[in-house]
Amino acid sequence: MKDIRSLYLVLSPASLPYARFALESLWRQSLESLHLHLITDAEADRDALTCFMEALPPLPEGGPARRWSVYAEDDLAQRESEMFARLPNLRAFRRGHPCWRKITDPLLLREPGEEMVLLDPDLFFPNQFSFERTPQDGLLLMWQKPNCLLPHSVVKAAMDANIALANHVDIGVAHWRGPADIDWLEWLIGKLGGDQMPRAMHIEAIVWAALAMRMGGGHLDPDLWHCWRRTQAKRVLRLLKIPGSRILRAEPWSAIKCFHGGGEAKWWIPEAARAGLFSDQTSHSDLSRPIPFVELTPSDYDREQSLKRVLRGLGYYSLFRTA
Repeated sequence: MKDIRSLYLVLSPASLPYARFALESLWRQSLESLHLHLITDAEADRDALTCFMEALPPLPEGGPARRWSVYAEDDLAQRESEMFARLPNLRAFRRGHPCWRKITDPLLLREPGEEMVLLDPDLFFPNQFSFERTPQDGLLLMWQKPNCLLPHSVVKAAMDANIALANHVDIGVAHWRGPADIDWLEWLIGKLGGDQMPRAMHIEAIVWAALAMRMGGGHLDPDLWHCWRRTQAKRVLRLLKIPGSRILRAEPWSAIKCFHGGGEAKWWIPEAARAGLFSDQTSHSDLSRPIPFVELTPSDYDREQSLKRVLRGLGYYSLFRTA
């Protein structure tokens, strides 16, 4: 089908209590034709996601097309054996944390040169919108503050190997079209620890940060592709037992294409929707220009870590652990 956007989402049925709002809003609000590739684990998970997609409310006739496919991990085993045959680090990485398959599995599914718009399950699309253009070369990633590059041991392994990392990468949405240098990815994962890396989901962000500096590209406009930030003020509001749906009222809903509700914010979307927070909708079909990536230098990273150690010593993280 001509001009259909190719989307990829790694999803477990266990995440549907919040991910359903991502899928339903994506299906309802996109102004473009979509082919959504859902990637999951076991065959039973594939069957559960198939039932969910089949039950989505029908859209008005004459609108943009909607297609979807669901793949279990073993459905891609043959393609993995062909594409990653001589790449033991990539094969081990694919079997690490499920989030890491957001990097490996779309590579197994896409046709050469085809775009990949990679999505997280904790997104929400409050208005009608169009995705940005996927560049011929380079990446587009969301922007966030502060960065989520951890664990510390893996970040240090990258920096000790002189691997440049982009700062402020958020992995809620990622665009990629150019050829994948899988030999370099194999080398990168080996330098980060190979099959000895801790099974931590945020290692995905370290890999994206390294890819960003190697491939180029930029950040999606954060005014349109908006990442939830757990600011000091919001932490205080949580300590005061202010409901999350009320905290969300401060977000610029009419101005954004996409909201990445990382952390607890994704659980507040259902209540906010029931309260009518998203009833006033606009349309965002305009395309924005990317913001260049900026490297997180070792000196910048060391200053960040020093500040965190001071805050930890003052008891900041203990005070706001549940806030």
